[in-house]
Amino acid sequence: MSVKYVGKGSFKFETAPEIAAWASVGASMESQGPLAKHFDYLSDDAYFGQATWEKAESELHRRVLELALGKAKISAAELGMIFAGDLQNQCTASSFGSRDEGVPYFGLYGACSTFAEALILSAMAVDGGFIERGAAAASSHFCSAERQFRLPLEYGGQRTPTAQWTVTGAGAAIISAASDRSRGISEADGAMIYTPRVTLATPGIIRDAGIKDSANMGAAMAIAAYETLYRHFEDTGRGPNSYDLIVTGDLGAIGFGIVEDFFRKSGTKLTNYNDCGLMIYDLKKQDVHAGGSGAGCGAAVLCGYLLGEMRSGKLNKVLFAGTGALMSAITSGQGESIPGICHAVAIENLPENLRGSK
Repeated sequence: MSVKYVGKGSFKFETAPEIAAWASVGASMESQGPLAKHFDYLSDDAYFGQATWEKAESELHRRVLELALGKAKISAAELGMIFAGDLQNQCTASSFGSRDEGVPYFGLYGACSTFAEALILSAMAVDGGFIERGAAAASSHFCSAERQFRLPLEYGGQRTPTAQWTVTGAGAAIISAASDRSRGISEADGAMIYTPRVTLATPGIIRDAGIKDSANMGAAMAIAAYETLYRHFEDTGRGPNSYDLIVTGDLGAIGFGIVEDFFRKSGTKLTNYNDCGLMIYDLKKQDVHAGGSGAGCGAAVLCGYLLGEMRSGKLNKVLFAGTGALMSAITSGQGESIPGICHAVAIENLPENLRGSK
């Protein structure tokens, strides 16, 4: 058996599974943000044609998976597994959205780290030879999240400056074995097209900073983000500058600043670091306070803007670190602190990935 471990807590994907296709969906707030043009579909209707916000989120999941499958030129029946999750109780947005697919399904909950978790697990299944291709997906909806975690929107409660705005959005990616590289994304005339591949991962360890304020999730997750990134660099022998971009998803302004400060105190200045919660909205023009959040935030940014930039070769090495606040309305109401988690996955354009031009 080949050993895939790297260092103490990371591992390498021996076959470097491909991200053969991807898609992202958003709503009104996302259409007003700086990444609007990178979404595959944007809706002005928060209900997405459904009767409730919860059903709307299931429609988000169904639609983004359908779009990704269409780009990969395959049907759902050709998937070996679906790994997906959301913020609703029992992950019903994803399970209800997948119930007609007829594909083995794994429901995941990692809060805002869910897409990184899904990406790692689907790549593990492909790399291990258990399936030829799988799907990773995650979604969130502002209205369903507010109803579940905080107060009904009708209450009109004021949000504190540290609060983040839950993204109404979703992202999905089709993860395939290397033999699948001839399928999926079509080449552009005269342009060099890359297919990003999953190469390394550093699974997260739960960390608890003792923070109990559910409106300050960025601070609660920051220590987990820092420690996972630090372990990744230590295990792999790569430094921050080994990547074109290191992106967390999603700490917002508060958590982002804390992570920067942690690295500065350790003697490392991150010059290529950003956060999905800061990228998806314009914090100066949109009233989102500390930035975006939600399982759909990192998923939509990665499956829209970031992988698009990798496809064109503008980015070639990205370290995507999904961060999650592992709380519930019940635990917060009982006065529990908020544990944080961060899963990091390296996505790269490898030399053999270059498809050339027509």
